[in-house]
Amino acid sequence: MDELSKMRQEYDAGILDEQLMPGDPLETFTEWMYEAVAFGIKEPNAMTVATATAGGRPSARVVLLKEVSREGFVFFTNYLSRKGRELTSNPYAAVVFDWHDMARQVRVEGRVERLPPEASDAYFDERPGNAKIGAWASPQSQIIKDRAEIERIREETAQRFENTKVHRPPHWGGFLIRPSVMEFWQGRPDRLHDRVVYYKTEEGWSKHRLAP
Repeated sequence: MDELSKMRQEYDAGILDEQLMPGDPLETFTEWMYEAVAFGIKEPNAMTVATATAGGRPSARVVLLKEVSREGFVFFTNYLSRKGRELTSNPYAAVVFDWHDMARQVRVEGRVERLPPEASDAYFDERPGNAKIGAWASPQSQIIKDRAEIERIREETAQRFENTKVHRPPHWGGFLIRPSVMEFWQGRPDRLHDRVVYYKTEEGWSKHRLAP
């Protein structure tokens, strides 16, 4: 595909002045998330989560952010999935939010821990019924024969819970990413982008401008 090398997009959607940014990157992130919602970004809470095995082999996928607080970023998954197993053996992750139509990205790095069971229970109880069934039915990341197999498992699971409350599977729940690095990227003309990074220190957060 020779045309890939010819693709160019000039960015001129705004500027990023580190002197005007809050001292806490989670405040900045919250502001940017509100702006992404107001802009009309489709699923602005979609984030690429990169994990690695204990031996350092990486993998990445897109999941949905379900909560952000002073503690960090929360998402939910099957603990027996590839990302769940990797986060159990190597509890660190890197995250990217790509709001391309706004010429913005946010990068996050940090240590990951499981949410307390009661927090996962509370979120699971809010999920639609079909999603609850799906959490039980899917042996996530495992090889299956074909689509018919997962449809069969889903139907059997639905029948199992037909007259019973669907409680949270023990292998399903939330992860909290506690950020130690957060970078905010704003596209600028001539590839001279604005990049501001925050590093977590014992005293709080330090803020710096990076070369594009």
